[in-house]
Amino acid sequence: MFHHRERRARTPAHETALDCLEAGITAALPKEVVSSTVDLDGKTFAVGDAAYDLDEYDRLLVLGGGKASGGFAAALADRLGSRLDGGAVVTTNVDTAAAGPIDVREGDHPTPTERNVQATAEILERAGSATGETLVLAIVTGGASALWCAPATDLTLSDLQRTTDALLASGASIDEINAVRKHCSAIKGGQLARAAAPATVVTLAISDVVGDDPSVIGSGPTVPDASTFGDALAVLDRYDIRDSVPESVVDRLERGADGELAETPDENDPAVAENEGDWHCLANGRTAIDAARDVARERGYEPLVLSSRLGGEASEVGRVHAGVAAEIAAGGDPVERPAIVLSGGEVTVTVDGDGTGGPNQELALATALELADTGTDAILASVDTDGIDGPTDAAGAIVDRESIPPDESETARRALAENDVYDALDDRSALLRTGYTGTNVNDLRVLVVPAAD
Repeated sequence: MFHHRERRARTPAHETALDCLEAGITAALPKEVVSSTVDLDGKTFAVGDAAYDLDEYDRLLVLGGGKASGGFAAALADRLGSRLDGGAVVTTNVDTAAAGPIDVREGDHPTPTERNVQATAEILERAGSATGETLVLAIVTGGASALWCAPATDLTLSDLQRTTDALLASGASIDEINAVRKHCSAIKGGQLARAAAPATVVTLAISDVVGDDPSVIGSGPTVPDASTFGDALAVLDRYDIRDSVPESVVDRLERGADGELAETPDENDPAVAENEGDWHCLANGRTAIDAARDVARERGYEPLVLSSRLGGEASEVGRVHAGVAAEIAAGGDPVERPAIVLSGGEVTVTVDGDGTGGPNQELALATALELADTGTDAILASVDTDGIDGPTDAAGAIVDRESIPPDESETARRALAENDVYDALDDRSALLRTGYTGTNVNDLRVLVVPAAD
C-alpha cells in the first residue's frame, strides 16, 4: 500500500505503525464494508437493521458521489447483480469495468471543475426520472460535497470554485464549509431527495465527518437541512472572507437571508422527511481505528484510543500527541509502554503562508519537532485515509525524534509557520504515499511508544 515502504519501516516499531495504518484503511474500503453490512437474500435487500422488499419496486437505481463511490458502486453492483437497473456516480478515480450497469464518472477534488458539473447534471437527471415505484440507493462518501457540483441557477462554476478555495483556506470546519455550499447548490442539503421524489431514497454512507452527522456528510443531499442562508453568511463573516468570495455568492446569500429565496428542504419537507429513517452509516473513522487496534494487540502493544473525533489546528494536535508520548515514556500514564495510541478525526490548517503541505503533514512535523525537543522515543504516523493530504501527492507522514536533525530545526520551524512542510518532510524520506486508496474516513494516526531499551 505504501510506496517505498522499506525506507519508512526502518525499525520494528516503524513497521508496526505502518501495519496499523494499512489495516485501518483496508477495513474502510467499500468492498470490505459492503461485504459486512449489506445483504441480498432473494427479494430482500438488507442493510443494518432495515430490510426492503425489492418486489415492491419496478426499478433499483444507484446514485452517488465521493472519493469512495466508484468502489462502493462496484461492490453494490456485485452484491445486487441482476436486481440492479443502473445508476451513476461521480468520483476521483474511475474503474468502470467492475461497476456493472452503474456509470462511473470522473470529477475533481477539492475544487470542482466542469466535469463535476456534467456528472452531477447526469445524476440529477436520473433522479428526476424516478417514480413512486423506484428504489434509489444514494451512496455518499467523503469528497461528495466537491464532486457533486450543481451551481444554483444564479451562480456559475467559477463562483463555486472561488468560494470553495476561500473556504478551504479559511480554517473553517467542514460543517461550516458545507453550510455555505448547500446554499449555493441545486443538489446539496436535501435537494437530491427532492429531485428523486416520490421515490424511496435509501442512503448508504461512508462517513468522513466527525460525529457522522447525516446533514454534513456530502453536504446532506438526502436529509433535512437545518442550516440557513443566514448561517452561511455568518460563516463568511466569522472567517472574514466576504471579500474573498464572488459578489454573486454574497448577493445570493443575502437575498436568501432576506427571505427572497426558498431555503433548502427542512424536516417539514416531505421529500426528505419521508426518507429520514432510511439513512445508514456503514463505516466511519472508528472502523479504521478498531482495525488498527486489533493489529496493535496482535503485535504485543497495549492499545489506547485517544479519540476518533479530534479536530483543531493540525500543529497543535501534533504537539498534544508528542506530549502524550512523553508522558507514557516517562511514567506509564495513561498506558504502560510498549503502547500504541490511536486517534482519528479531522484536523485543519489556517493558511498564513503560500507553501505546500497538508494537515497531516503539518501535524507530523510539529510532532517531530516536539519529540526532538523532549528526546522522546516514539513514532507518529498520520495520514488522510483517502491517500491525499491537502493538495499534495502524499497521504501524510511518519516521523520520530530523529526525523529533523538539530541543525535543521529552525528551518523546519519556519516551514511549519509558512505552511510549507512538504519539502521538509520529503527531504527526510518521511512522507507516506499511497495514491488514492479508494476510501475516505478522515484522518488516522498511530503513535507508537516502544518498550524501553
